[in-house]
Amino acid sequence: TAETIERFGIGYAPQSWDGLLKALAGTDKKGKGWTVEDLAAAGLIVARDQSGRKPGDASGYYDRFRGRVMLPIRDLQKRIIGFGGRVLDDGVPKYLNSPETPLFQKGRTLYALESAREGIAAAGYVIIVEGYFDAIAPHQAGVTNVVATLGTALTPEHIEVIRRFIHLTPRVVLLFDPDAAGVRAALRTLDLFLGSGLAVQVASLPQDEDPDTFIRS
Repeated sequence: TAETIERFGIGYAPQSWDGLLKALAGTDKKGKGWTVEDLAAAGLIVARDQSGRKPGDASGYYDRFRGRVMLPIRDLQKRIIGFGGRVLDDGVPKYLNSPETPLFQKGRTLYALESAREGIAAAGYVIIVEGYFDAIAPHQAGVTNVVATLGTALTPEHIEVIRRFIHLTPRVVLLFDPDAAGVRAALRTLDLFLGSGLAVQVASLPQDEDPDTFIRS
């Protein structure tokens, strides 16, 4: 819905090699004046072959995200620290995340946690799913205690982030895809919670369903 698009800041990166670079680095009259070094450090642009080029030469870079639906990744203060991008066709990779930067480490970041805080407190537990849209769909349906990993398995750092909410929620529900890989991933994850003080349950959906399709049906 339009409300969900606004709430999660969903956008689109045009199919252009340097659209963002021109918009932000001042390579045209409308540029915002950011340096190419800053944009590269933020993971928004990627260096071409730099042989024979001067440092800071904008023509030596291209946009990382092109032709993708864009999903901002925010910290708990709702500041954007990275992005995820999904193709609209059969291109690969299907999902592309920002690289590791000083602001963004996907092994310690949970998508939508900043939006789920009140829902977690109200429900008394947090549901962890595997992808952006598997988190967004429940939020749109009013189930707002859902967060997602960012293309990685749960890590000890994720557990530490969750433990900060121990006063809000003593319980975690893992809701992974119902295929064999998803079940194995959930079972491997259980060991991470030993000694964490968190109660953990694994929820199982019917075969061939994911959180998005299930909540729609």
